[in-house]
Amino acid sequence: MQGYWRKNVTIMVVLLAIWAFVGLGCGVLFAKTLNQFSLGGFPLGFWFAQQGSIIVFIILILVYAILLNRLDNEYSGDAGKEELAAAAESAGGAEETEE
Repeated sequence: MQGYWRKNVTIMVVLLAIWAFVGLGCGVLFAKTLNQFSLGGFPLGFWFAQQGSIIVFIILILVYAILLNRLDNEYSGDAGKEELAAAAESAGGAEETEE
């Protein structure tokens, strides 16, 4: 179970770092540099601040859902059941799992 959560947290940290870079970096910190270019008639820095970070956020939600579905499938097999049983035993629970 710890392997599952370690991978889950790693995915979240990477995706949040990407979102922070796009939202804060491209929209605020690098806006002057990006404003040399335009997208749809608007300066690129302004575009990232207004629409770009929202679009990237929605894409990252989609990527997170896809990656977590794969991770859930990876841990939902027999190995996942064994890890759950081991975690329950190490927690001191004498609970029986239904199979």
